[in-house]
Amino acid sequence: MIKTMKAVKGHNGSAGAAAVQSVADILERELQHLIKDWLARVDEQADLTCIQLNYKDRTGHLPQLLHDVIARLRLDAGSKAPISKVAAIHGDLRRKQGYSVAMVVEESRLLQVTIFSTLHNNVKDLEFRLLLPDIVTIAGEVDAQLKEQMLRFMAEDTAERTKGN
Repeated sequence: MIKTMKAVKGHNGSAGAAAVQSVADILERELQHLIKDWLARVDEQADLTCIQLNYKDRTGHLPQLLHDVIARLRLDAGSKAPISKVAAIHGDLRRKQGYSVAMVVEESRLLQVTIFSTLHNNVKDLEFRLLLPDIVTIAGEVDAQLKEQMLRFMAEDTAERTKGN
């Protein structure tokens, strides 16, 4: 959703108007590009690619996690964000795929880096007055998702240890 218009000067000095978009709108528009950029970053990490996964197994969780981020950005101020069920499922999946805690944390860090890089690449379209609060919201949501992933990841480990005793 385009929220406002801002006046800009073209390269020839003439005034024009450019669409200004919210962070949520930009992330939604750039979703597929963001996923590809994230995967490229992951592919550069030997400690992540040591586990061979196809595209779907490596990225299948991202559309919903990113939609959860976008939904949180669109919540009214003061609203409590729902806990991401997809994040918990993802934590369980990564454990079954052989990931370590450090690997899951690294994937989450790369997701934040990729989101912020996407925003940087679209800076000309951003609604600046909401940028910093939205960055705080993004960091909070991605960290909350990581927490859910780790809770599920560790719960499975605890369950296995309990069975072994």
